[in-house]
Amino acid sequence: MAEGKAADAAAQKSLEDFDPQKKPKRNKFAFACAILASMTSILLGYDIGVMSGAVIYIKRDLKLSDVQIEILIGIINLYSLIGSCLAGRTSDWIGRRYTIVLAGAIFFTGAILMGFSPNYAFLMFARFIAGIGIGYALMIAPVYTAEVSPASSRGFLTSFPEVFINGGILLGYISNYGFSKLPLHLGWRLMLGIGAVPSVILAVGVLAMPESPRWLVMKGRLGDATKVLNKTSDSNHEAQLRLADIKAAAGIPEACNDDVVRVTKQSHGDGVWKQLILYPTPAVRHILIAALGIHFFQQASGIDAVVLYSPTIFAKAGIQSETDQLLATVAVGFAKTIFILVATFLLDRVGRRPLLLTSVGGMVFSLLTLAVSLTVIDHDHSHAKITWAVGLSIATVLSYVATFSVGAGPITWVYSSEIFPLRLRAQGAAMGVVVNRVTSGVISMTFLSLSKGITIGGAFFLFGGIATCGWIFFYTMLPETHGKTLEEMEGSFGQFEAKSNTNDNGEIQLAN
Repeated sequence: MAEGKAADAAAQKSLEDFDPQKKPKRNKFAFACAILASMTSILLGYDIGVMSGAVIYIKRDLKLSDVQIEILIGIINLYSLIGSCLAGRTSDWIGRRYTIVLAGAIFFTGAILMGFSPNYAFLMFARFIAGIGIGYALMIAPVYTAEVSPASSRGFLTSFPEVFINGGILLGYISNYGFSKLPLHLGWRLMLGIGAVPSVILAVGVLAMPESPRWLVMKGRLGDATKVLNKTSDSNHEAQLRLADIKAAAGIPEACNDDVVRVTKQSHGDGVWKQLILYPTPAVRHILIAALGIHFFQQASGIDAVVLYSPTIFAKAGIQSETDQLLATVAVGFAKTIFILVATFLLDRVGRRPLLLTSVGGMVFSLLTLAVSLTVIDHDHSHAKITWAVGLSIATVLSYVATFSVGAGPITWVYSSEIFPLRLRAQGAAMGVVVNRVTSGVISMTFLSLSKGITIGGAFFLFGGIATCGWIFFYTMLPETHGKTLEEMEGSFGQFEAKSNTNDNGEIQLAN
């Protein structure tokens, strides 16, 4: 018996020493899980992209006012709050994987209803259903991906939801252009209804996904969690370390090696709100402020105003043809998608903090330049095109979405999904999504009115000022998280807080 165990151990060591394919196989499995989970983000991206062009035809077909259009576009962000608020508890109850299925099913229903909407009231109801699905998807995709990913590639994999949001936006823009030549009553309905297709693909693909190892540990299913960790870690040693960290966070003794154990109530999430809001430790308070702040500034800097109203912005810049406006909008989608792909390869090389600060700096410059060029065009009374200002407006819109996508876009979801400790992660991430969607809803539901009230140039001056405040917040409040396990995050924030207060704690060196 002892000889058999020794032979097995030798074979295992031999495999680890001489099988160079082992690590790529582990990474490929985690990669596949991240891809499938992140597909839920296509739902939000497609809705954002398609509505930017569809509202041109909806307004004409249903004879709507600007205020009704603002509400129609932005209200889905507020509707999504319901899904986000429910998603934390739902994912702790039925698991991360089946929550993804639920998100796809709800959005499928909403997309079909939008495609068959006969009037404005029915369309608003359909967007209510779709919004709940989007809220679920926004919360669960980054949480699941962060919990499955090994620390070495977590930034790369957890950025996938933002990649798919951008891919969905691009598909929405292309759908606008492709269906724009159809009869008025049919074109916008097909633009909206075709969004049901990704949710069907998602429901099928999710069947191949394993459950999150952290959720399995929370439920006491240590045997199942070990199997998932062995597949998603870079080595068996790393899998054992991850399991030990998760067990410690869940309150399970390290010596416990049973396949199924009974877990305390705290591991199931009871009392989470007290720990998050009423009686947080200094580190948890810092984590919560960082998570809510990064979500707020991501949206308050005006990204949804640019993405949702890009045809309007291009019209203000001097592009008169609707076809040319939609083509320019497709260029925006390509710029966002290309630079989000660049970001995925930089996150685990450059680190979160320097990439975020560089990104927001570029956004500030782009917003202020766009504001100047639009103001020049707006105040020109000669009715002649100012070619340089038109070109500069288009270029700065592209540079803004590019700099956003290379840092602020993906890092917001990566950062907020990885910094919360296990016992607080689902609800903490849900709170971040709530702030994200409320801010997005306010921006998208007021942009047309804001641009009329303080001019479109003034609106972008405002966004530039908010982005500047965001840069200061990120510089002072956000430590580097690259390379740390999810279970080390709480201590990392405590160290950052001590360092920033006393400047004499050198145990952890943080990138600037």
